[in-house]
Amino acid sequence: MERGKKKVRVGRVVSDKMDKTVVVAVERITRHPLYGKTMRKTKKFKAHDENNACHTGDKVRIIETRPLSKDKNWRVLEVLEKSEL
Repeated sequence: MERGKKKVRVGRVVSDKMDKTVVVAVERITRHPLYGKTMRKTKKFKAHDENNACHTGDKVRIIETRPLSKDKNWRVLEVLEKSEL
């Protein structure tokens, strides 16, 4: 991997109850190592949302950044799709 290349992920906001922080669930599809069945794996990331622009259900792109708190080292890059709610 190139030096300075930051990881980018796309996911859905599952919580926006904190100030300037959202929880983003990123889903990936893998195959079971033995049985070959397709599985969905979900991981949650806390991301910095400076303007509190994201709400639950929004589809967002997040990018890796320096540690901003104990367990927050991602920030919201852009909102791809607003939720209907």
